[in-house]
Amino acid sequence: MPNILCIDDDVDICHLLKRFLTKNGYNVETAFTGASGLQALKNSKFDLVLCDFRLPDKDGYEMIKEIKATKPFVQVILITAYSDVKTAVKAIQLGAFEYVSKPIHPEEILMNIRAALQKSEDNKYGTPVSEEDDSDTLQKTVVRPARYKYIAGESQQSKQIQKLIELVAPTDMTVLLLGESGTGKEVVANTIHELSARKNKPFVAVDCGSLPPELAGSELFGHKKGAFTGALNDKKGHFELANGGTLFLDEIGNLSYENQIKLLRALQERKVRMLGDVKDIEVDIRIIVATNENLRIAVEEGSFRGDIFHRLNEFSIKLPALREKKEDIIVYAKHFLKMANEELNKSITGFTEEVAGKFQNYYWPGNLRELKNVIKRAALFSTDNMIKTSELPLEILHPQITQQDLNGVNADDIVDLKTASERAEKKAILNALIKTNYNKSKTAEILNVDRKTLYNKMNALGIEL
Repeated sequence: MPNILCIDDDVDICHLLKRFLTKNGYNVETAFTGASGLQALKNSKFDLVLCDFRLPDKDGYEMIKEIKATKPFVQVILITAYSDVKTAVKAIQLGAFEYVSKPIHPEEILMNIRAALQKSEDNKYGTPVSEEDDSDTLQKTVVRPARYKYIAGESQQSKQIQKLIELVAPTDMTVLLLGESGTGKEVVANTIHELSARKNKPFVAVDCGSLPPELAGSELFGHKKGAFTGALNDKKGHFELANGGTLFLDEIGNLSYENQIKLLRALQERKVRMLGDVKDIEVDIRIIVATNENLRIAVEEGSFRGDIFHRLNEFSIKLPALREKKEDIIVYAKHFLKMANEELNKSITGFTEEVAGKFQNYYWPGNLRELKNVIKRAALFSTDNMIKTSELPLEILHPQITQQDLNGVNADDIVDLKTASERAEKKAILNALIKTNYNKSKTAEILNVDRKTLYNKMNALGIEL
């Protein structure tokens, strides 16, 4: 039975999740602070952590970093408030598997837990090397299947990307994929592999952003038994596992300087050396890398080596954000709905016009990943043959409440006192609305005003619900 650790300062949520997940075949322990959760993680073996973003002593970013430092291969699912979508996207960049928004729906949590544990099972990244481990078994399971293909869409940007993919795929050129988190960089990398002469060889995907610096060398290049404390057996690295095929290095900018040097040698000589070994291993691989950073700036600042950047930048493809190609949103939504139908055994045929309009008006900070999550969640809750607005999360229904709204006045802005006061009032009302799940009576009570005053303020400040 998989072991799950639930960390949330809301005791009722912890108990609810523990009862629900226990009934569904999981062992569950709870913790109510970040410190106690991390201590439990050190003392016991867990396969997955459910963690609230806002804990009394730590935030989600700190928790993910410390969880990954303690147990780098444990999956983490973040629980956020609805307004924290951008926060959740950054958390995924730090190594979280997924995020779920409040209010919590147990079925949604269960769906994400199963997906996270399945990923661990598929990749075997979560199994520490032991004396009983079989390297051949690890080699077979570390290779990810080609589950998703690039969908060109109807926009000119999407069609141009498809042409670039078809142009570079037959070559052995190193490809640099650029774009925000969630724009489908791994899907494009996998498609390039599938269209290449290496398609019958391994496609190995590595998230460099979630590799702790002290383990990155071992994961990428392998190690010999006794190379360091805990190295109980020889272990092949990702370069060797990808031999003959394609190695996809996501979030390449997160590699340490030392591992950048080793990467440069592998690119130039097509040779790698296991930690603790004295001889080289020749590898025949095609390398595709991805980043959501501006590597040119990283080179100028000295955090990324210029020689590696120029070596990686043989051929680059820029993936636009979803908001930059609105004509593709419904195309992708239909594609994700088809996937959700297959995974959830549903037969939903489409979306109402109102839902389609909400999709077009939303900013999509999480890009395709967020759209996929929204569709799958809506399909899970749907009891009809069409996705309706009642199945959409609050951030889609109320797109006017953006992170910019909640941030308030920028320190660099020069505004008059009336404008500053209006912005502060708007922020207070928006935060109260979110906290009460848009219950206006409770919102008025929190703000210590009557309902009529609240309505008048909302109308004056342009808050439409």
